[in-house]
Amino acid sequence: MRIDPHAHSTASDGTDSPANLVRAAAAAGLDVVGITDHDTVAGWAEAEAAVAETGVALLRGAELSCQAGGISVHLLSYLHDPAEPDLAAEVDRSRRSREERARIMVDRLSQDFPITWADVRAQVAPGATVGRPHMADALVAAGVAPDRDTCFATILSSRGPYYVRYHAPDAVTLVGLVRAAGGVPVMAHPRAATRGRVVSDAVVAAMADAGLAALEVDHRDHSPVARAELAALADRLGLARTGASDYHGTGKLNVLGEHTTDPAVLALIESEGSLPVVRP
Repeated sequence: MRIDPHAHSTASDGTDSPANLVRAAAAAGLDVVGITDHDTVAGWAEAEAAVAETGVALLRGAELSCQAGGISVHLLSYLHDPAEPDLAAEVDRSRRSREERARIMVDRLSQDFPITWADVRAQVAPGATVGRPHMADALVAAGVAPDRDTCFATILSSRGPYYVRYHAPDAVTLVGLVRAAGGVPVMAHPRAATRGRVVSDAVVAAMADAGLAALEVDHRDHSPVARAELAALADRLGLARTGASDYHGTGKLNVLGEHTTDPAVLALIESEGSLPVVRP
C-alpha cells in the first residue's frame, strides 16, 4: 500500500483542485493521499467526492501554523473535528493574520517589483487564503523569477526584508488543541533547515509530552543526516515516523509519492482520530 499523507490543493497554496489532487494521486499509483492545506479544511468535501471515482482513499487533515520561541513550526492535524470551537477559533485567528500580513508584504514588494495586490489575488483560488506561494506566483508571472522555489530562496525568504511574521499559537498548546478536537498531530518537516531556523529536540520532546503522535522523517527538505537524527529522536520519544511528498502541484518540484508512510502508521493515525479515512 502506497500512502502519501501530506499534499496541498488550491484550497491553500497548491495548484491542483482538491478533486484533481485525488486524481493526481491515482495517476501516481497511490492508494491513500492526505489533503493537508494550510489552516483550512475547505478542500475536504470536494476531495471526498473524488474518492469513489479514483479508488484512492483520502486522509483528511490540515497543516496548522504554530511557533516555538519565535521559530515557525508546522503541525499536521489528521482526522480532527473541524467544528470543535477552541481549535477552530485558533485556526481562524491564524488564517486572518496570514491575510493581514500578506497585504503588508505585497505593499513592500510593490515598492521594488512590478506586482500589485490585484496581481497576487489573481493567483489565489476562490476561498483560499493569500500566502507567500501566491506572491511567488505573481512574481513569476511578472517575469521577476523563474519559479516558486527561487522566490522562496531569495525575495520571499523569511530572512529577507519583505518578510512579515503572522500570528501563530504555541506549538505545545496547539498539539493539545488538536488532541482535544479528536485529531492526531504530526510534526511536519522538523529539520527543514533551508526554510529557516528549526526547533530543538527539547521542544519536540515537550510536544511529545503534550500528545504529538509522529515526526515527518522522510521529506525532500531533510538531508540523510537529518533523517537519521529524526528517526533516532522519534524512537527515543516513542513517536511514529511518517514520510510524505508535501506536494503542491506545479508550484514546487515535490512529486506525489516521492516519500511514503508505512500502512501501520496510517492504521495508528486512524485508530486515534475522531474521523475515519474516506475509502472507496
